[in-house]
Amino acid sequence: MAAFGAARTKGSFLRARYERLTARRGPIKALVAVEHSITTAIRHMLDDNVPHQELGDSYFTQRDPERAARRAVSRLNELGHRVGLDPMDAAG
Repeated sequence: MAAFGAARTKGSFLRARYERLTARRGPIKALVAVEHSITTAIRHMLDDNVPHQELGDSYFTQRDPERAARRAVSRLNELGHRVGLDPMDAAG
């Protein structure tokens, strides 16, 4: 039940994880994976005596922005648009 509630919480890492896994595994297996994430987080919090730190729903995009860009470009190509990316300069 906790995994179901966590998967429905807006702006949370567990919801982003659930949504990413649902596309590949289906809703039930994705829910089990979220349950596993919760139990793993609880175990680390108890072992290391640290409070919970929410990663946020944009964690996967921040972790690998190039992958997120490739995914967006491929999705637009599937919709029939020709897309090219020009990286911005680091200074501005």
